[in-house]
Amino acid sequence: MPRKRATIREVAQATGLSPAAVSYALRGMQVSEETMERVRAAAAELGYEADPIARALASGRTNMIGLLCGSLEDLWQQSLAVGISRGLREKDRYALILDAVGDPARERALAQQLRDQRVDGMIVQPVDPAAPFWADLCESLPVVAIGDSLAGTAGEVVFDNRRGVSLALEHLHAMGHRRITVLTPTLTSTPDRPADVLVTSEADRLGLDVELATASHGLAAATEAAHRTLGADRPSAVFCFADSIAYGVYAAAAELGLSIPGDVSVMGYDNHPMSGLITPGLTTVDWDIDGIVRAAVRLMSAAADGGTRRRRVVQQPTLRERGSVGRVEK
Repeated sequence: MPRKRATIREVAQATGLSPAAVSYALRGMQVSEETMERVRAAAAELGYEADPIARALASGRTNMIGLLCGSLEDLWQQSLAVGISRGLREKDRYALILDAVGDPARERALAQQLRDQRVDGMIVQPVDPAAPFWADLCESLPVVAIGDSLAGTAGEVVFDNRRGVSLALEHLHAMGHRRITVLTPTLTSTPDRPADVLVTSEADRLGLDVELATASHGLAAATEAAHRTLGADRPSAVFCFADSIAYGVYAAAAELGLSIPGDVSVMGYDNHPMSGLITPGLTTVDWDIDGIVRAAVRLMSAAADGGTRRRRVVQQPTLRERGSVGRVEK
């Protein structure tokens, strides 16, 4: 038969203190160091564990951080979620991970659900950064945005997409590519995402013929989109706004009997660990996922602890050349 949970009153009786004094001691408040040590030793001996619901009611905090992912079909976002969850755990906080599946309406509903569940803060990779509800949400709890900027956040880790897009397109241009298809997860309902807008301006600057096409993160959906791109009138290169989409191009090329980079060059945009394992290795833009995790956890911890200073980290990309981009012979 399981042992009954020890109560704070039992700890108080064991230490000769009032329940209120024991509560303060367990939280490290308003008592001496000696009293804190005595109370914590008694609590450990009795097997006392603070009731998380009671603790949340008393402190006004749940130690839960909402982590709202744009799409967990994106392998890079999966890695980011794992890293942030572990980073928060090291700060004695827990991540409540939800998946917007690339849907702006679902993203809004889940963000509001997290707020209503009284999380201490929210980390979000927005599907629709231009949505007006973000401003209202940011007034009711601390929000840290990853990727794109949001109005009213407590902090943000934004990507220098201009530099990232320039690195990718300049590399393709230097390798002789002039006709390029860009596969993006952006929906028709969110056409103003910064990276997509920058593709058009950078293509004009470099004199490239670029076509934007939508491709979802899942392998099956990305492969289907790649089949449409790699038809008879295929481009010389495909630039994918996620490595997980690029894997779909690899799959479609294999099914169509096309070689990479002999028949078509492929480029990614986040340097997922798998990109160095496939053949040929995927040339991609590296955003330093470990640095993003550290920055997001740091900003969220400061905001959840009551910090009022808004902080902004701009993540710089690097080009990771492998074997998937070939030179176009003139």
